[in-house]
Amino acid sequence: MSNQELHELERVEWRVLGALRPVDGTTGMVLRGPIEVSASGARIVRNRSGLYVIHEWTRLASHAAAFAAPPALPAPGSERLEVALRDPAGRYLPRLASIDLPRDPLAVGADSLFAAVDVPLYPSAIAGLGTNWTELRARVSDNADGAALGGALLRVVAGGTVLARGMSDWRGEALVPVVGVPVTTWSEDENAVVVSSIAATVEVHFDPALGSRTSSAEVRVGRQPAVRRLVDPADIEARRASLPTTQQNVSLAARGALNLNLGLDLP
Repeated sequence: MSNQELHELERVEWRVLGALRPVDGTTGMVLRGPIEVSASGARIVRNRSGLYVIHEWTRLASHAAAFAAPPALPAPGSERLEVALRDPAGRYLPRLASIDLPRDPLAVGADSLFAAVDVPLYPSAIAGLGTNWTELRARVSDNADGAALGGALLRVVAGGTVLARGMSDWRGEALVPVVGVPVTTWSEDENAVVVSSIAATVEVHFDPALGSRTSSAEVRVGRQPAVRRLVDPADIEARRASLPTTQQNVSLAARGALNLNLGLDLP
């Protein structure tokens, strides 16, 4: 063995605070195409596995200097990083998401530092549909004057289970594909053995303080709001009981299509 001294020419060290994994909000499949992911004060890099890795964040600057073990403070999960996700191809609507940092390297399961956080992206009006999917399109507006409401969360619920979720764009347009509606199923009607549709409810939840409101005249000429505000659908869903809401009962059939006009009374 040579006794020649080793000289360090360059040091490359990687710190990881967490990772995000964009998934299709309809199917849950991982999105392989590029997604623009950004956050104020953070450095986020897409790796070869398609994960968006958070390497640095100014509020966790002390973690950048620690290598063997993370600093004791701040406590795991005590800081919240807000991230914006945008699809440059326009197939998915932009949204906000949040991740609690720092992640715990000793935790197991979804809370572990080494487990990526799935972020569902919901389809835009131009997204494609799969075989046997139910196509549900809706226009969300203000009952007072017909203004389009962007950033509303739509949920399709049947039997207490959420079948699908979607969001409205700045025009108030939403596409909510519903997957898994059976072609035929057993009927609860004594006069029919099987039926080809199921009953469901379409819910709309909207936060006037965060969502966009665009007049009908501006929508007709295609004039988008000067500032495109993003919302976090998970945040809206968590607060939906306190937000303006409307709902409509529908009948869903595989390969069927529904077009709804859903108006909300805003405070």
